[in-house]
Amino acid sequence: MTGGQAVVQSLKKEKIKHVFGLIGSATMEIFDALYQEKEINFIGVRDERTGTHMADGYARASNKPGVILAGQNGPGATNLVTGIAQAAAAFSPVVSIAGSFSTKDKVQDAFQGIDQQSLFKPITKKTWTIEETKKIPKIFSNAFNLAMSPRRGPVQLNLPRNILSDSAKFNIDQNDKSYETDNFSKGKKKDIKNAVKIIHSAIKPVIIAGGGIKYRGEYNEVIKLAELLNSPIVTAAGHGDAIPFDYKLNAGQMGPRGNPVASRLVKEADVIIALGTRLGFNSTFYSYENLNKKAKIIQNELEKKMIGRYFPIDVGICADASTVAKQLSDQIKNDKLHSEIDNWTKQYLSERANYLKKRDQTLDKFPIQPNTLFKQLRNVLPKNSAITLDAGTLCLQATDALEYYDPPSLFTPLDFGLVGFSFACGLGVKVARPDKTIISLMGDGGFGMTISELSTAVDYGINTITIVMNNKSWGAEKAYQKDFFEKHYIGSDISSPPFDKIAELYGAKGFKVEKVSEINEAVKAAINNKSPAVIDVAVDPKALYSFRRDSFKKK
Repeated sequence: MTGGQAVVQSLKKEKIKHVFGLIGSATMEIFDALYQEKEINFIGVRDERTGTHMADGYARASNKPGVILAGQNGPGATNLVTGIAQAAAAFSPVVSIAGSFSTKDKVQDAFQGIDQQSLFKPITKKTWTIEETKKIPKIFSNAFNLAMSPRRGPVQLNLPRNILSDSAKFNIDQNDKSYETDNFSKGKKKDIKNAVKIIHSAIKPVIIAGGGIKYRGEYNEVIKLAELLNSPIVTAAGHGDAIPFDYKLNAGQMGPRGNPVASRLVKEADVIIALGTRLGFNSTFYSYENLNKKAKIIQNELEKKMIGRYFPIDVGICADASTVAKQLSDQIKNDKLHSEIDNWTKQYLSERANYLKKRDQTLDKFPIQPNTLFKQLRNVLPKNSAITLDAGTLCLQATDALEYYDPPSLFTPLDFGLVGFSFACGLGVKVARPDKTIISLMGDGGFGMTISELSTAVDYGINTITIVMNNKSWGAEKAYQKDFFEKHYIGSDISSPPFDKIAELYGAKGFKVEKVSEINEAVKAAINNKSPAVIDVAVDPKALYSFRRDSFKKK
């Protein structure tokens, strides 16, 4: 068996059903073995970066490893970097495979030679360069196990050309899977006991549900805890889907990118129970402007180093988030809590109802306003929809403006702030969850970066719907120029071809929307069309908002 064949058999052992990748001469032995292995579906992409975003989306949506194969060393490997860095920021278990120059060559003399070991080391949990063919199965097994072990994240496997072409004897047990998905650690009894003491003191408690809740999908334990406490739940930035939208105690997304109701709750709470969240930048800007300085904080996180990293805490619990929620519920289920909590929650419920009513009072005018677009999408999207987003001002507003019912159903690049993520990620999510309606929201700039993957969507029948919020600009940067740099516009205005026509040239379905009345009709048609679709929406170019106000304050 060749090294290339051993790679494919190792993937088969891990029950991998889909591999995203771009063919290249450095890994032809792998591709030949994939051709002969009918249980693994190869999805050919146009760019290694977007292929990595697909693997990332697949991993997040499926709770399984996402695999990307860069067929070429050198440029093929370097093209992976942005996607892997994004996966690392999101703790997404992406297994990245790339060819490499022969072990017989020196890097400075090798064709397309680059030190890939050093290149990937800072952005992966671990990087391997395999130097013996016989070690392929063992190292692949270790790589998958590490990618899926808490805290999850990407790994890199570099495979020299001669290692793939050489032969060796292998004993790859197809029944011996490397990783487990049911390793849910408990909080220490002492920490749980101390947390309960603090909860007993609460008059204005709030629960923050983060990614640790979202990706397990075990939100029922958090709801149970909220019911016992009669406490509102807010969600961390980018994780507005951690709790189903229609649960009455779900206040929505907190912080600078959240809604005013959720944001007020964490600014006024006397006890904060932070489950599965780092209380990081996107939720807090690392500032007490977004968190009550006087609040007692109970923080739960999988990584010990992330507990108390950004804010002093009263109790830290290093364990699985939903498990901790259950442990807390079990401890307080028969306890009497402060009656004042009822007033706190009653005020929240009234405020939340008023906010949602006001949110729907949008203006149906031309050009289309972002809030109006979001209102129309709320009205027309099925409850099983999953939303993928880019970074940028328009997309950031959607993290809280849209409604999420079936976690995980919101996929963002917020931890890395990446533009050009949404469309490719959506393709990966659709492969993982073909039963869901997948909506990829992005600006015209981001879609322009990744539009070539329309051929991937068409060729492989990956029927996502991409909504391009077309404001003819790099909106976030133009907003900063408007608010902080005296409207010195340079580089922020862009032009694009008609995306609906481009979609049709690729063989997808294209729609052009210029009026509010056209939105629902276009989205419904795209859903019913059962093919990849692009909806080009003319959004008001003046609807700009500066999220990063902290960055450009005049001193």
